[in-house]
Amino acid sequence: MPRVASDAAAYIGKRIAEQRGKAGFTQDQLAVAASIDSSNLRAYESGRSLPNIRVLVRIAAALSVEPGVFLTGLTPDIFGDAVEQPQRKAG
Repeated sequence: MPRVASDAAAYIGKRIAEQRGKAGFTQDQLAVAASIDSSNLRAYESGRSLPNIRVLVRIAAALSVEPGVFLTGLTPDIFGDAVEQPQRKAG
């Protein structure tokens, strides 16, 4: 079974694949259009790797969508490292 970088990587990768399908691109076509290596795109779509912001913006531009479409519905808890809120002092 392939290693998944995180639930967030899998979530974003699924969104990339969905948008690529809607646009009618193959993985290789999208990789060329976004100026990224096709093996990296496959790793993003499978959730094995998490694209950085620059790459995410390039993929979005190639698909003619806003980058936020890949993040819609993503919440901090999906990263698995909950952030503790500072406790307020009573008084």
